[in-house]
Amino acid sequence: MTIYSHSRLSCFEQCPYRFKLKYIDKIIPEIEQTIEAHLGKSVHEALEWLYTQVKSRSTPEIEKLIDKYSEIWIKNFKQNIEIVKKEFTEKDYFNKGIQFLVDYYLKHSPFEDNTLEIEKQITLNLDKEGKYKIQGFIDRLTLNQKTGEYEIHDYKTAGSLPSKEKIENDRQLALYSLGIKEKFGYDKEVCLIWHYLNFNQKICSKRTNIQLEKLKQEVINLIKEIEETKEFPAKVSPLCNWCEYKNICPTFKNSN
Repeated sequence: MTIYSHSRLSCFEQCPYRFKLKYIDKIIPEIEQTIEAHLGKSVHEALEWLYTQVKSRSTPEIEKLIDKYSEIWIKNFKQNIEIVKKEFTEKDYFNKGIQFLVDYYLKHSPFEDNTLEIEKQITLNLDKEGKYKIQGFIDRLTLNQKTGEYEIHDYKTAGSLPSKEKIENDRQLALYSLGIKEKFGYDKEVCLIWHYLNFNQKICSKRTNIQLEKLKQEVINLIKEIEETKEFPAKVSPLCNWCEYKNICPTFKNSN
């Protein structure tokens, strides 16, 4: 039995051929990582470290956070990292991460939002038999002491803001909210919160239990489609430029 994740499902939807190379053929790509992915991972790890310190009642100064981010950036940086947007350099992306963290720190300090867990793993049965499972990690889980709501926080380093429709139909955090309700009770309110760091902006959304039950069935149907698929054609889209398999994808080569 395969345990699915939001990223695995999205990979199939975006490009079945990439899905096949990554999850079925398990081909190790020549392009290990893009600079955007490295930036996102470094910022996430820095914020994870920050809240770990906060939970241990040792909130670091902003300079310590930047030092930690620099350390993470250097440690994980690969020399063959790809920069698709040639008008920018590695230093530009590094500095962008610093700005994200400075803005976030100044906006949310002293971090008194009652963080319960960081990088919390969620494993969820979508059906009663446990045949279809979803797994993921919540960036940060809090319990709002004023409203009594659980809050799922997710950090985004994307260069654009999502539409209202995209937020209201977001699958990832909605699935995580199912995991939280399964653990703490379906009568609990769960607020989904995205931090779009490039804009220093917070976006919130909620789902009803009826919406979540409908989502369960939609995901089960998608998993069934994946498992019944025999042909995995490539889908050309703007995302192709950032694909780790573009060097071996005949469709991408023919489209250029």
